[in-house]
Amino acid sequence: MDAALKALAEPRRRAILRLVWSQELPATDIADTFADVSRPAISQHLAVLKDAKLVTERRDGTRRLYKANVDTMAQLRAFLDDYWTSGLERLRDVAEAAETRKRQTKGRK
Repeated sequence: MDAALKALAEPRRRAILRLVWSQELPATDIADTFADVSRPAISQHLAVLKDAKLVTERRDGTRRLYKANVDTMAQLRAFLDDYWTSGLERLRDVAEAAETRKRQTKGRK
């Protein structure tokens, strides 16, 4: 999960992931989308996304085709949902404990 989160920290990688979310694209088409980034840099971004299992790569002759890995994305979403939910639960517990202490303090006066 750490590799996926680190990979997504870079804005260009998130943009690449959006491009290949619902369609398989060759690396050249992905690179053409980013006029201000060199092809080798896009290849490096794709390698990071692939290593993090956020995209899959399929070879078709000399072309490399990329698509978002929906299984990894589902795992990442589940992780983040759990992280967010457990954080809210901790916040609720702290708030309830503070409210209990407040009531106990008022009851002693």
